[in-house]
Amino acid sequence: MSNTPNKIELALEKFIFSSRWLLVPFFLGLIVGMAVLLIKFFKELWMLIQGVLGIVEHDTVISILTLVDTALIAVLLLIIVFSAYENFVSKLSIGDHEDRPAWMGKVGFSDLKMKLIGAIVAISAVELLKAFLISTSLTSEQLKWKIAIHLTFVVSGLLFALADWISDLRK
Repeated sequence: MSNTPNKIELALEKFIFSSRWLLVPFFLGLIVGMAVLLIKFFKELWMLIQGVLGIVEHDTVISILTLVDTALIAVLLLIIVFSAYENFVSKLSIGDHEDRPAWMGKVGFSDLKMKLIGAIVAISAVELLKAFLISTSLTSEQLKWKIAIHLTFVVSGLLFALADWISDLRK
């Protein structure tokens, strides 16, 4: 019996390999999500400017934290789109473009996971800071839940880092 794959097996493997292109609509949807975040960002920026000019009543610090939060989420989406596309679909053919991020093409699944959890922890920290700044409108139970959720993200990030470190030791 030969070890060479038969025609059916080769066709099946090509079909399975081609299925990676089914991920592209997800990435395009994330890019649309970034466009929506951009609209939200400009809306919040406009509210901040109106608040500073005294046109409307607006909390400047909360508004700035919302801008930071929105930017972090957009960066998270960009990291996911770039890294996941290059890891699972196809390499981006942009050559040595001067604006190509240094990490592009070098972020594996483990690195992507750490970048994602790091961004999630940062977003959670901004949300927690916003909650503390408006804590008079939140119950202590709501604040406790926000703290618990943030700590869950932090502990998860530490456990992911520990697992990667242990995995690297075994190599």
